[in-house]
Amino acid sequence: MPDAVSRFTGFASEYDAARPRPPASVVQVIKQWSGAGAPDVVDLGAGTGLSAVIWAGQAWTVTAIEPSADMRAIAVRRLAGAGATLDRADQAGRADDAGDAADVSTAGDANGVSRAGAAAGAADAAGARAAGGADTGLQTEFVVRDATAEHTGLSSGCADVVTASQAMHWFDPDRALPEIARLLRPGGVFAAYDCDWPPCIDWETDAAYTAAAQRIAELEIARGLSPPHAGKDHLVRLRRSGLFRYATEIAVHSREQGDAERLVAVALSQGGAVALLADGASEDELGLSTLREVAARRLPRPRTWWWTYRIRLAVR
Repeated sequence: MPDAVSRFTGFASEYDAARPRPPASVVQVIKQWSGAGAPDVVDLGAGTGLSAVIWAGQAWTVTAIEPSADMRAIAVRRLAGAGATLDRADQAGRADDAGDAADVSTAGDANGVSRAGAAAGAADAAGARAAGGADTGLQTEFVVRDATAEHTGLSSGCADVVTASQAMHWFDPDRALPEIARLLRPGGVFAAYDCDWPPCIDWETDAAYTAAAQRIAELEIARGLSPPHAGKDHLVRLRRSGLFRYATEIAVHSREQGDAERLVAVALSQGGAVALLADGASEDELGLSTLREVAARRLPRPRTWWWTYRIRLAVR
């Protein structure tokens, strides 16, 4: 059966280019809840680093946990400009945990970090600092680590904040939630957040996207290509776990600009379409041809995209 890592293997760059950037309000509300002015953060299922870099200048340390080598390579490039380090266990290819880390800037091309990549990461981090609110003057230390949400290899009580962006549905909750609770200090906050698909653009484009997404989900199941998925009833699961004192859910919003090409790329970035196309399905079968036609007609130039993020907050 496919798993979440293999689902996103081979198109990490396309994924990274299409996906939305979490808004600064995500960081602001999590920090307010945690009460930590400069939290130590662990970001589970960190992907290409989009959910880690938003903590630049807002956290003391950020440890990005990501099991996909493709995704980690981009995360390292993104975070290098923000002071990232790369866990030596990752360099060795899932060797036994090594306690210390190697500075990316000294590891050169072996880590896939180019000067251009580091410059792009610096720009990303600067944007995150500017959006994150008052300048704290913090130089956040980033570490990228090859591990999973179920077994991070980190020490107990190491985090004020643990996050999972667009990722918790891929975790085994029976194993991941106790691990998250173990990582958190007393009063620490776990935040699992996801954006709604698609962004709100206009009714016809949204309808075409939704129809394609439903068709893709049906065909994935029919062809046995759907990885295990825990669903997105995260709040119910957090409350029933008995591991947290209180849990709630809120929604925040953000805006981006996007055109027809990017909308189709977002649909592909969800993974199912790529797996089905590789399995021989056509774009017509998946509803992607219709989505392309509608998007080209309705989005001939970039328009505002309205994103909704649902954040489940739980306190240890």
